[in-house]
Amino acid sequence: MIAAGRVSIDGEIVTEMGLKVDAKKSVVTVDGRPVKPPPENVYIVLNKPRGYTSTRRDPHAKHTVMELLRDAPAPVYPVGRLDVDSEGLLILTNDGDFTHHLTHPSHEVPKTYVADVRGRLSYLDLRALAEGVMLEDGKTAPAEARVLSYDRRTAVNRIELTIHEGRKRQVRRMFDAINHPLQRLVRTRIGSLTSDELEPGQWRPLTSREVSSLLRSVQPRPRQTRRPGRSLRSRA
Repeated sequence: MIAAGRVSIDGEIVTEMGLKVDAKKSVVTVDGRPVKPPPENVYIVLNKPRGYTSTRRDPHAKHTVMELLRDAPAPVYPVGRLDVDSEGLLILTNDGDFTHHLTHPSHEVPKTYVADVRGRLSYLDLRALAEGVMLEDGKTAPAEARVLSYDRRTAVNRIELTIHEGRKRQVRRMFDAINHPLQRLVRTRIGSLTSDELEPGQWRPLTSREVSSLLRSVQPRPRQTRRPGRSLRSRA
């Protein structure tokens, strides 16, 4: 394009290959049309309230999280999802590589939830969560589960659960599978990130240290190796 004389800087045609330019101070055009520099990477953490869909646009949703981010410095996209009925931490960014690292199925980013469920969980229920629960799309990876409280009056058990996967509606389906339906679900931690100071509906930028820490929390999922079986060859 430069050799063809199609590129201009501040109205002057560029002839030098590899010329560096400050796109914030100069106007770069190709065929007379301005070329906008890519936006700077933006990283946001939101305390998502119940009733908001974790997407930029959804014609069927009453509310989306974008309504809570009208003052964001750049268009951002959710990293993963939180169900419309779920609450808590949601990361949003315009950095595709960052999103890939945190959401790719081959990576394991621990996510912690506080769940209010019906009925008192037994030792066998907790053991099932810890060893993996069979769902329609396969058995879940082992989780960490501990009881926080139990309300005898309402028969509601509060459980802290940490998982390393990101299947659709996974936590709800796990508790349904052990016959303890969810009443409330709040995500309280993603990797090393917590945000106790944010009220529901509030957001703030992530610090560079938090971004680096989240990337360090990504652990490749170990490959499953097949156990050596007995040879079917008969002895000579």
